[in-house]
Amino acid sequence: MSVANASVEPSQIANQVMVGRQAIFDRALQVIGYELLYRDSQMNAATFSDGDAVTARVMLNTFLEIGLEQIVGPHLAFINLTTKFLRDNLLNDLPKNRVVLEVLENIPMDDEVLQAMTRLSGEGYTLALDDFVYQEGLRPMVERAKMIKLDVMALGPDRLNADVATLRQFPVKLLAEKVETQEEFELCKELGFDYFQGYFFCKPKIVEGKRIPPNQIAILSLLAKLQNPETEMKEVEEIIKQDVSLSYKVLRFVNSAYFSLPKKIDSIGQAACLVGLARLKTWGTLLVMAGLDEKPVELLLTALVRAKMCEEIAMALDESDGDEFFTVGLFSVLDALLDKPISEVLSLVTLSDAVHAALVERKGRLGDVLNGVLAYEQGDWDGIQPLGVDLPTLQKMYFESLAWMGSLIPLL
Repeated sequence: MSVANASVEPSQIANQVMVGRQAIFDRALQVIGYELLYRDSQMNAATFSDGDAVTARVMLNTFLEIGLEQIVGPHLAFINLTTKFLRDNLLNDLPKNRVVLEVLENIPMDDEVLQAMTRLSGEGYTLALDDFVYQEGLRPMVERAKMIKLDVMALGPDRLNADVATLRQFPVKLLAEKVETQEEFELCKELGFDYFQGYFFCKPKIVEGKRIPPNQIAILSLLAKLQNPETEMKEVEEIIKQDVSLSYKVLRFVNSAYFSLPKKIDSIGQAACLVGLARLKTWGTLLVMAGLDEKPVELLLTALVRAKMCEEIAMALDESDGDEFFTVGLFSVLDALLDKPISEVLSLVTLSDAVHAALVERKGRLGDVLNGVLAYEQGDWDGIQPLGVDLPTLQKMYFESLAWMGSLIPLL
């Protein structure tokens, strides 16, 4: 993924640290890292005479001001290098065991670049070639890299197959990027890719001619009950009590170090009184969704971040019902969890017309906010402009949402 430059003042750029992230999975669909999605400014395309230096400054600000742990947790950070950043050895503060440095496809291969790659590899950094298209003349770069990223969408099946066969001659790991569908994921697994990146895990694998099973219908009914603003505490308690696993996980979390309670809580009723109805609904919804299918946990984490960001944006815009915005973000992955079109899934859940329109057609104010959050996920800074929330505020919301999501991980 190339880094775009911007025709704005350097002082403006240096003060805007805009970072999103996209998960990278292994063959077992476990997250091994995140590519940091950033731009020089809110503009995705323009010209700036010293864009490489600006990008380096923005990247360093990201590490210094935000912190690696807050962005990627215990996982690897995949970072795009620009030509100047690569050649000028501006990596002294980056932890070698926590980053993968991506050499962008627009960096020309010359003696200076090859020397820089040799130096970085010798210092213990992992180098990846991004958006790579094999040519024999690029062999020296391949020999210095530990990972090659191939763009599935750009190459197509035939060229992808040919490049994989050629690159297997080298001791490198292969990463398939822009994997958008389950079918593409299966193809790349068959070709022997080691890692995968894209939005395939957020898209449904549609199975024609099959109805939603009764057990999933029951789960959807529970979800609808949990999200109904008229549902009372006692009803939520009963929903959770019906499932031993749900009860166990809620009680385990309440008694964890996160709460540091003076005495142990041993009933769902006590837990409900302690944490409150809103939080209990969120936990119950999360746990019910986690039981829908054998999907990557990252899918649920994505849903949580979306939900919290939608809610935060609603509060910033003085919208009256933040719960609806939260629900839209949380339910935006239901089609992927159930491998059914979202319209079919929602036909079994009673939701407001506004929520339904946002999820099915991406319409209305709820749909606008969801679209903005999805744009942020993909580093599409143009796409977030209609939200009406300034970039520093949106960035703050994103990292607060990541932290909030992290607090719920023990439930999964």
